[in-house]
Amino acid sequence: MKLDDFDFDLPESLIATRPARPRTAAKMLVVQGDSLSDKHVHDLPSLLRKGDRLVLNNTRVIPARLIGQRPRDSAQGPVSAKIEITLMEPHASGGWRALAKPLRKLALAEDIHFAGGLVATVADKSETDVRLTFNLEGAEFDSALLAAGTMPLPPYIAAKRAPDAQDNDDYQTVFARTPGAVAAPTASLHFDADLLAQLAAMGVDFTEVTLHVGAGTFLPVKVDDVTTHKMHAEWGEVTPQAAAEIAATRASGGRIIPVGTTALRLIESAARATGQVEPWLGETDIFIYPGFAFKATDALMTNFHLPKSTLLMLVAALMGQDRMKAAYAHAVRQNYRFFSYGDASLLIAESTNPA
Repeated sequence: MKLDDFDFDLPESLIATRPARPRTAAKMLVVQGDSLSDKHVHDLPSLLRKGDRLVLNNTRVIPARLIGQRPRDSAQGPVSAKIEITLMEPHASGGWRALAKPLRKLALAEDIHFAGGLVATVADKSETDVRLTFNLEGAEFDSALLAAGTMPLPPYIAAKRAPDAQDNDDYQTVFARTPGAVAAPTASLHFDADLLAQLAAMGVDFTEVTLHVGAGTFLPVKVDDVTTHKMHAEWGEVTPQAAAEIAATRASGGRIIPVGTTALRLIESAARATGQVEPWLGETDIFIYPGFAFKATDALMTNFHLPKSTLLMLVAALMGQDRMKAAYAHAVRQNYRFFSYGDASLLIAESTNPA
């Protein structure tokens, strides 16, 4: 299975830099069998049915991009130098793994000062990143980070424009609760309170899980044989309540529909041992590509993904490579908007019963 098998031509004009407004106005391509249907996210109530369960990732994106100052001495007296920090993920040894520009000038034990009284100390350093510890913890850290940081937009958006205040709302789901992600579970950005209420009123159920999306989600695949690719690890939790809710829906014949590849990867990780979604707490580096045996997923709502990405391999695993090639070619022809702020797809696996 070669990396080029997951390539496609995408006009740059289709890369979305702002989301649809309202959120539910985004287009949605429904793929079921060989059928392709052009819908919108606000059509979901007509596409789902009573007893279906949407699995939502309730992670909350932190404002992980920081501009700080490095106090230092010079012949003219104390001065400061600007430095840009992007938090990547919590580190097992404490603090945060982070990217720094310029990295080479940072020294061990050096302090970096940010707005809001936030101070980071360089605890460790490699050729590619640093580990930072902070002077604040818990709610105080969250508050200071909110004052000092900006949203960590994906690189394909950040290359086109700088983050602004609007991204604080646009790049956060309406059900975000648990801080820790440095990238949004972007399929979930299409939901608003009204749509959730409509779905609940018609008997669609919801289960929340947590997977803190890391910056590794944007890392390219660099091996030609994709089966040798090593996935980054991300921290997640499926509570006993969430596992019980999913089991109850499965027992009653309802469909399990994760919203986003993050929720899918987590519940499939939790189902690896027994074939049933079990309570889960820890890191997962599950890599889903064609040939994967799904244990927990009947359908998936997701955005349109990067060429040659692990997420494109995941949707090909669920629906088949030929079917997804046809779906993506259709999306390009019909001017669907791609990537994090782009349009959605609803992928209904052949093994599920028709709605």
